[in-house]
Amino acid sequence: MLSMVLCFSLDDFMSKNFSVNQDVEGMVEAKTKKSDERISVPTLKVNKFKNVLLYILERCAGKPNVGETVLYKLLYFSDFNYYELYEEHLTGAKYRKLPYGPVPQKIDTIIGQMMESRQIKRIKTEYFDTMQTRYIPLVKADLTTLGASEKEVIDKVIEQMSDWSATAISNYSHKDLPWEVTDEGKDISYELAFYREQPYSVRVYNEKEN
Repeated sequence: MLSMVLCFSLDDFMSKNFSVNQDVEGMVEAKTKKSDERISVPTLKVNKFKNVLLYILERCAGKPNVGETVLYKLLYFSDFNYYELYEEHLTGAKYRKLPYGPVPQKIDTIIGQMMESRQIKRIKTEYFDTMQTRYIPLVKADLTTLGASEKEVIDKVIEQMSDWSATAISNYSHKDLPWEVTDEGKDISYELAFYREQPYSVRVYNEKEN
């Protein structure tokens, strides 16, 4: 286990040429350099975010469980799963740790813009004796803004989670390591996606990446 964390094999360790200080320091430096090459600080791509939101709403049309809570979690897992897989940002949205799970920042502003431009409308519905806020798409998502790999990640999230209740998806998000280790009210770092464990991790890591 230690060899996996420090990125050397047992054979390397037993070799007479192995130097703990030099070899491990070099590996840590290399890993840090690789991390620095990623653009870990997200920059919101507003148009991309709007089209991802529209696409999710289209795919989930007719599902009465998809209110604000479920929608926000589908956005979160799409963004963080994509970052874990490709080390690039999907929408560049920042997510904050709130009591019911991760919530995209500036979502109220973006929703307001989309309502004003008649891209979506907001409705209140009753679902299992609870009032919830839902959004109905009035225009189709511009799929030219989404790459094939981006759409694939979003589709997998929708297929896995879009039928879950707000309670179920909130509870699930609370056990995702990025949310779990972040302080209440703070931004959730995308870099934490690389420390996920099953069933949350969506990437197959080789020994050199661990």
